[in-house]
Amino acid sequence: MQVTQTLLRNRSDLSRALEPLNTTEPQLLLLFGSSDWLQTLQPMLAERFPQAHQLGCSTAGEISNQGVTDDSCVVTAVHFDHAEVQSAHTSLAEMEDSFAAGQRLAQSLPMQGLRAVLVLGQGVSINGSALIGGLTSALGPDVLITGGLAGDGAQFRQTWVLDDSGVHADHVACVGFYGEGISVAHGSFGGWMPFGPARKVTRSSHNVLFELDGEPALEVYKRYLGEHAKDLPAAGLLFPFSMLGRDQTDVGLIRTILAVDDDSGSLTLAGDIDKEGYLRLMHASTDVLVDGAQEAAQAVRLAMEHSGQGMALLVSCVGRKLVMGGRVEEEVEAVADVLGQATVLTGFYSYGEISPFTGGVSCKLHNQTMTITHLMELDTGISP
Repeated sequence: MQVTQTLLRNRSDLSRALEPLNTTEPQLLLLFGSSDWLQTLQPMLAERFPQAHQLGCSTAGEISNQGVTDDSCVVTAVHFDHAEVQSAHTSLAEMEDSFAAGQRLAQSLPMQGLRAVLVLGQGVSINGSALIGGLTSALGPDVLITGGLAGDGAQFRQTWVLDDSGVHADHVACVGFYGEGISVAHGSFGGWMPFGPARKVTRSSHNVLFELDGEPALEVYKRYLGEHAKDLPAAGLLFPFSMLGRDQTDVGLIRTILAVDDDSGSLTLAGDIDKEGYLRLMHASTDVLVDGAQEAAQAVRLAMEHSGQGMALLVSCVGRKLVMGGRVEEEVEAVADVLGQATVLTGFYSYGEISPFTGGVSCKLHNQTMTITHLMELDTGISP
């Protein structure tokens, strides 16, 4: 496995800036940056590396071996010696199409030898948990699914996904990894702390929350936010919900607010809600979030089958970035310290993270977490 990365900060002499990638004959190119960057680079890279699949998205911040950057583009080229890569993409007609879109993606991938799927989705008009449900229904329980939802800074207006067909505002796309030569490890951890009472979900539909304890959900939420309420929906990134079961036990999932509707008094969350469950507000500090990122990396390290060069995809929530502010580099540094210099880091700040819980295989939509997918190759002695 060979991994080469370049971080682009300006558009002068792009051809020269992409030269480091020529040392690799990539089967996969991962791109994370603004829509302008993606639109510029996709045709250039398709011409330069016609054999390579492309996958990427717009972000709320880019992650690379050089740390966290904004208004840049991270391009990571990957060559596999003992594994194969296939890609798929589909349009997402509307939020209600999320489950079916997941099924279409999965059905477009050959199943024989499929070990893992990396999926990226547009981040605004989507139900992330329904997308995962569609993927899982077609792929079955044994294929690992990880990835994330595209970002748009803290604007929540329009996000973009890059795939082999170009750059689109309404796409979900994925790549599948095949063969015994691929080794995948994953970890996921939050670090947010609950506050205030648990509130009963009294009316909801899929990922739209209408009432808590019989009151309009938006009214309840604004009461808690106080002066921050004027900055909704962006302020919701600082105060996500913890999902609780019907007996008020924590189920380990966090939900971020994507949109508010003053007319209906509702909140649209990034994924489905248990209509019989409870929700509780959360907040965080930088130190606790950095510790959470370190725990996610330690889980990956424990799951790695052997040492050697690898690539780690880091998908962290934009809400974490807003809380940490100028200290956001610290969570990426914590991951780098655990995984070591042999691991190339790439990734982005997202509107939703896709991963099983640490140690599990059943994929979930997370919000406000650091999720890590680590790829490396095992020398099986068998060419793909």
